[in-house]
Amino acid sequence: MYGKARTPDACGQARSDTFDTPSPQPTFMRRYSASSEPSPISTQPRNDWQTILSLLPYLATYRWRVIFALSCLIGAKVANLGVPIVMKRIIDNLVSVQHLTALGRADHAPGIVLLGGVGLLVVAYAVVRLSTSLFTELREILFSKVTESAVRQLALKVFRHLHALSLRFHLDRQTGGMSRDIERGTRGITQLISYSLYSILPTLVEVGLVLGFFVVKYEAYYAIVTFIALAAYITFTVKVTEWRTHFRRTMNDLDSRANSRAIDSLLNYETVKYFGNEEWEAQRYDENLKRYRAAAIKSQNSLSALNFGQQTIIGTGLVFILWRATQGVMAGKLTLGDLVLINTFMLQLYIPLNFLGVVYRELKQSLTDMDRMFTLLGAAQEVPDLENAAALTVRGAQVRLDHVNFSYDPERQILHDVSFMIPAGTTTAVVGHSGSGKSTLARLMFRFYDLDRATGGAITIDGQDIRDVTQDSLRASIGIVPQDTVLFNDTIYYNIAYGHPTATRDEVIAAARAAHIHDFIEGLPKGYETPVGERGLKLSGGEKQRVAIARTILKNPPILIFDEATSALDSRSERAIQHELDQIARERTTLIIAHRLSTVVHAQQIIVMDRGRIVERGTHAELVRAGGLFAQMWALQQQRAEHAGEAPEPATEAGSAGH
Repeated sequence: MYGKARTPDACGQARSDTFDTPSPQPTFMRRYSASSEPSPISTQPRNDWQTILSLLPYLATYRWRVIFALSCLIGAKVANLGVPIVMKRIIDNLVSVQHLTALGRADHAPGIVLLGGVGLLVVAYAVVRLSTSLFTELREILFSKVTESAVRQLALKVFRHLHALSLRFHLDRQTGGMSRDIERGTRGITQLISYSLYSILPTLVEVGLVLGFFVVKYEAYYAIVTFIALAAYITFTVKVTEWRTHFRRTMNDLDSRANSRAIDSLLNYETVKYFGNEEWEAQRYDENLKRYRAAAIKSQNSLSALNFGQQTIIGTGLVFILWRATQGVMAGKLTLGDLVLINTFMLQLYIPLNFLGVVYRELKQSLTDMDRMFTLLGAAQEVPDLENAAALTVRGAQVRLDHVNFSYDPERQILHDVSFMIPAGTTTAVVGHSGSGKSTLARLMFRFYDLDRATGGAITIDGQDIRDVTQDSLRASIGIVPQDTVLFNDTIYYNIAYGHPTATRDEVIAAARAAHIHDFIEGLPKGYETPVGERGLKLSGGEKQRVAIARTILKNPPILIFDEATSALDSRSERAIQHELDQIARERTTLIIAHRLSTVVHAQQIIVMDRGRIVERGTHAELVRAGGLFAQMWALQQQRAEHAGEAPEPATEAGSAGH
């Protein structure tokens, strides 16, 4: 546990500098800093108590374990208090024996005492010391489940919450920085619990016991001096640490931004190579190293000042107390055992007090880290399900867009009064120039964004407004082959099976055959277990698109969306797979978003969009005869096909004949 990572140096003085740096991580991730870009979520830090209160519900699940652990903590400190008390008795008895021996009045007394009283005290000393260790280990055994369970619950909740956030959030995010926020946040929970239970509470309990013992057994002077030294130490530590906090916050921001930039640079390794910008990247890296170095030097200098001030306060208090105890021994008011007892008590307080500064700094850092994670958890869910939302019931899968208006930015509207219907079991194609709003339709159907209920119109499936049903049921009913296929860094089999994780191997292979990729996979050395690399970069664009098609085939949904599904394929491959797509779309409600008009010749309805508006609609043959925008686009693509040596697609009446 973090609370155990404390090692005094050779002089018995605990060093705290090892606790003032982030946990080990690759240098480029730790120090590669961006200059001006914001973190994923930029908000003011919350109050520390708010962060602590946010954590309490996750600990309350195991309240009895917490209570038992705290009982063991108190037991350990009571036993620890007994160690110097028993030692004092041993020393006083031995001093008495020496005195009697020196006077020659107890020839046999030493042996009797040793075998009697002192012997029992030695056994008692071993028992109380063993009890301290026993209670301490019981405390850790009881609380380890609480700590790890809280970390697991919170990490899982943040992970689920991030998946529940809208596409807008994820388009604005910095993945690397966000992952570091989660990593540091979960680590901060462990540190907070560990330092609180294993350092702060034990220290406070021990200080209370020692002060009470001084007042009852000796005189209030010892308790007063100890209390003043403790108060001065805490005040000094808090003030200086608060001053130092902005250094740590700055380093945290640099750390998150640096990780985002570093990951982005590595993911775009090929782009760096294409443009020969290795030296440019190295210069930016060195520039950020300088910024991090400056922040780290300031942090270390302030740490040294804090350490020296802490030791001065503790040393001063120790001098006053030992001087008074020494005077008491010389005056005969205290025994030698009392001097040893007082000194031992102070030493027992000395190390925890020294670490109180370290712990406070780490607690502040942990709270800062946790605050970043709770801020992520508190990010508003832009597209929530309605309370008690019903699951989508698909009967025929008729899709209707009714006066849809939409904009990503209020100053730039993307869709203007778009209305059309896709009858159940038919295919509708949406075509148009880039930027006409075609892909936005697919995003709206998946509810990556919600339409404004007052002015945005509606999208319905079998008469059910998709805003009124659960997102899970909606997305389970729609399959998509996206234009830009991004694969998981896993095997080909995993990526195909992702469409239906519980599918059998035979079903996965059947989907691969339908997507015309089975033979290619079988020809690879590792077959279906071939890794595809980061984002699927080990596969060509066409191969990735075939995997995406196979994945959608395996999902087997009633509604299909093909968003430029064959854009990465050559003409021969496109024609080979187009037949399979037609077969897949048979008797399903299908929306095809296309730039190549040859892929939508057989659609029963073609919607032509321009600048977010529907400008034409009809079958392929009707639109060609109309001589409008579609006819112009068709003629232009036919000319390009002829120049490329391909056979032009015939303009037939098949557009109204079905699939």
